[in-house]
Amino acid sequence: MAFRNEDDKKAYWRENLALMAKLLVIWFVVSFGFGILLVDVLNQIQVFGFKLGFWFAQQGAIYVFVALIFIYMYKMNQLDKRYGVDEE
Repeated sequence: MAFRNEDDKKAYWRENLALMAKLLVIWFVVSFGFGILLVDVLNQIQVFGFKLGFWFAQQGAIYVFVALIFIYMYKMNQLDKRYGVDEE
């Protein structure tokens, strides 16, 4: 379960950090952007009787965060297999 060479190790961590950065940007946009900055615009839309801005601030950001955890797990398993460091 070790890397074949130092270049693979660096490439693996580069891809890992790029994935984390993308997911953190999505989380930030959903939680801070939709839940705080765009709340007034989104509150003009109703979803199941709730204002959409309120929903993002109270529930949506949490659901997105949990979904991002599963996306990270799935993508990291693919990355591990590609670099030969997966758990068999």
